[in-house]
Amino acid sequence: MQALGHTRLSATDLACRRGDRVLFRGLSLALEPGEVLHVTGANGIGKSSLLRILAGLLTPFAGRVEREGAIGLLDERPALDPELPLGGSLRFWQRVDGCDDLSGPIAKLGLSDLLEIPVRYLSTGQRKRAALARLMGQQAPIWLLDEPLSGLDDHSQILVGELIAEHSAKGGIVAIASHQPVGVERLAVFALAEYAA
Repeated sequence: MQALGHTRLSATDLACRRGDRVLFRGLSLALEPGEVLHVTGANGIGKSSLLRILAGLLTPFAGRVEREGAIGLLDERPALDPELPLGGSLRFWQRVDGCDDLSGPIAKLGLSDLLEIPVRYLSTGQRKRAALARLMGQQAPIWLLDEPLSGLDDHSQILVGELIAEHSAKGGIVAIASHQPVGVERLAVFALAEYAA
């Protein structure tokens, strides 16, 4: 894993435009090792767009983003081949990500009995937990989580909070866009509505 002590994520004077509409402007933030940020706001305000800008997948209309450390993004697309058994799909990413062993995340997320089942047959919650296992295998110090609790039962939501807390305790950075409360102590709330254009 990359040295987490040198991890940093910042944005300066960001603006985001989708079509003819500017969603937000004048947005600045800075996240240091161990910090967790909860981005809140109504549907359509730009939470997912902000995470994609922070990840480098979307170009901001204005402003800049600076990152130190690899980024792992979890969104509504689990990036798991629906035709492969879950184990095969996770092994593919294990090779791509250079992860020696995914058995810990697989067991922790309750996926051990699902490894022979094709991804297309998994429930929404099972696919979300599988995507989290893949995220953990990336060993990226910066996690960007878009609605990570969506589709999860109460037990799994608690587990996600524990995983976020563990990651930040090791010096990782986590930015979460979610309508739901996230069970993590020392969580900073970032209201995107304050930057609405």
